[in-house]
Amino acid sequence: LIFIMHLQEFVTVLVRDPRIQNEDSWHSYIDYEIFIHTNSMCFTRKTSCVRRRYREFVWLRQRLQSNAVLIQLPELPSKTPFFNMNNPNHVDHRRQGLQEFLEKILQDALLLSDSRLHLFLQTQLSPEDMEACVSGQTKYSVADAIHSFASLNRRFPIEDEERKKGKNDADSDSESSSSGLGPSDDSISCGCKASPASEES
Repeated sequence: LIFIMHLQEFVTVLVRDPRIQNEDSWHSYIDYEIFIHTNSMCFTRKTSCVRRRYREFVWLRQRLQSNAVLIQLPELPSKTPFFNMNNPNHVDHRRQGLQEFLEKILQDALLLSDSRLHLFLQTQLSPEDMEACVSGQTKYSVADAIHSFASLNRRFPIEDEERKKGKNDADSDSESSSSGLGPSDDSISCGCKASPASEES
């Protein structure tokens, strides 16, 4: 007799460790660590840690909503003019709201098929670079971006680009993309795709 155990899939997401960035300037903001631990087949990496700020969550929600018109997405914690980044209660209230937002999103199979969500959760790419990657305008695929971020474990592609600048000067016909990642032999794409066209809209 062969017993097959079906492991229950889980995704644990934690939004934690709020930090004030650029504290001495007028442009200071708070970012939060997003920690993912999962055994889900939808995810390229089973654990990851990135830092995101509130306005990146706003961008993510808008993009997910435009791709999944029929789904009512959960709300983000409201952007209040009275938000004070030096007030621990304000910061923690927002942190909890961001965590609840992600927890609800990660329960929806259609939203899980959106590559932007995976790039948001498992790379440090900017919204512009995430958009370019998903629409095929970068030399690296979604899976490349996630694997490279995990192996570098630091912000990229800027630093990677700096490191490779000297080497690739001879390669004049390559597009100047915002990443130093070369094309990948394996075109694994990320996430559980609801349909092949799920990224194109």
